[in-house]
Amino acid sequence: MKIIDRYLGKELLVTSFFAVAVLSLVLVLGNVFQRLLDLLVNHDVPAEYILSFIGYILPFSLTFTIPWGFLTAVLLIFGKMSAENELIALRSNGVSITRLCVPVAMLAIIFTGLCLWINVQVAPRAQEKMKATLFEIATSNPIAMFGSDQIIEEFPDKKIYVERKEGTELFNILVYDLGSKNIPVSVIHAKRGQLTTDLENKQVLMRLIDARYEQRDEDALRDLGRIRQGITMKEGTIPISLQELYEKNQRRRSLGQQTLEELLAIDDQKEISAARTEASKRFSFSLASIAFALVGVPLAITAHRKETSIGFIFSLIVAFVYFFFIILANTVRNNPAFYPEYLIWSPNVIFIALGSWLFYRLTKK
Repeated sequence: MKIIDRYLGKELLVTSFFAVAVLSLVLVLGNVFQRLLDLLVNHDVPAEYILSFIGYILPFSLTFTIPWGFLTAVLLIFGKMSAENELIALRSNGVSITRLCVPVAMLAIIFTGLCLWINVQVAPRAQEKMKATLFEIATSNPIAMFGSDQIIEEFPDKKIYVERKEGTELFNILVYDLGSKNIPVSVIHAKRGQLTTDLENKQVLMRLIDARYEQRDEDALRDLGRIRQGITMKEGTIPISLQELYEKNQRRRSLGQQTLEELLAIDDQKEISAARTEASKRFSFSLASIAFALVGVPLAITAHRKETSIGFIFSLIVAFVYFFFIILANTVRNNPAFYPEYLIWSPNVIFIALGSWLFYRLTKK
């Protein structure tokens, strides 16, 4: 049995590794690279920042791809063994399905522990560092935040659109100055502009040339008939505060960036439901490897196919259904009426119950 355990464990581990690598590269990092390429080309961000982004995003992606890759490995290995009658040979020699699945159970527990560590410790810190890196780019080289055909929303109370950027030169610029209700108070359209940084005073200076200015009535912001139009200026400079950007960065920490202790300490009634759901998700999501193993083994043996494509299709279907419940619970996490902190556990309950029943039926054949 030790030889069989080593053989099966090695096959599952190697296949899981390659499946996780492929899924991370194609399904996760492929989409990320599109965004990073925009930062690299349009925003003049140094290449070292791009590499750090990948390092910070990877832990978050692994929480999805590790259980998914393990499910794919289980489907491929057991599907092949079933199709080539290896399972029949082993059972004829007195090796039960339950005993054969010992390496599967051990790897499922190891992957569960690994995912729990990533979800609770690594991923929140990585998201925090990624946000800090973005802020570092904004403060050390704020001009890099501006790009061609981009809307810049990072600066508080402002939205800026730039049609084209060449170095520090900007063309066809729209600057929206937002009020307390996030309604435009004024709009400036300039044909050209130039950016300079004033790091000593923590601000970016946007010099506008050939600009047209529109001002809304502060007492009736929604009354478009009271907009003052036609105000022009040959040249002017708008200061954009980096200090406000820093304060905004410090205030706004998403739930995904907070540690488990911080989530459990939240007592704001508006956020307590979402915080509890986020904390529950980190534990619930970590059990995906066990749920997938229980479903994957009987599904692979019953299918009795060794084609790789069938294994990937089955893994895609199972993972889609599982992640759908996670996304659904995450969507309603701000609504306590749906009990999202309990709803987030539903995919594990469903899959573990279904997998246990399928596995029990398989052992009785």
